[in-house]
Amino acid sequence: MTIIPFAPIERVIRNAGAQRVSESAGMALTAILEEYGLEISREAIKLAEHAGRKTVKAEDINLAKEMLGK
Repeated sequence: MTIIPFAPIERVIRNAGAQRVSESAGMALTAILEEYGLEISREAIKLAEHAGRKTVKAEDINLAKEMLGK
């Protein structure tokens, strides 16, 4: 199940310089970005909970990204 629609992914690839984007390329990048996003989100949730919050803030996302070395 994908969360991110094809159109924004296609725009990302086109903004990187591609003239055409196959559906399989868009789906492959979608899978990678969604897994990356879930990994960072899981860590950010742990950080927010550790700080005694239920709300995930941008600082949690940024710190999680740094902690995961991404």
